[in-house]
Formats: sequence, C-alpha cells, structure tokens
Amino acid sequence: MFALVVGTVLITINHGDAIVQGEIGPDRVLKMGLTVMVPYVVSTLSSVGALRGQYRR
Repeated sequence: MFALVVGTVLITINHGDAIVQGEIGPDRVLKMGLTVMVPYVVSTLSSVGALRGQYRR
C-alpha cells in the first residue's frame, strides 16, 4: 500500500508535466511502472532484512 502511495507521488513529481501535456508514450509508461516498483522493492527488501535479522538472534 505504501509503495503505491509513494510511487504515485514520485510519478507526479517526475512525470506530472508530461501527463498534463498528454505526452505519454510506451517508454514513459514503462518508466512510470518502474517508478512504482522501486519503493515496493525497497520496502520488501527492508522487511526481509529485518525478519532475517530477528531470526538470527
């Protein structure tokens, strides 16, 4: 859920002008998808790292 919110904010910051001007092509859609994936991957890896750290104790 947080990744979607953060991804949306990042898309607005990074691609907002292109969205408003209607300049959305396949390459930009790919970049937007990757923009949403970055916070998801970071969040997932952080959670996995935290859980692994708990199990090692």
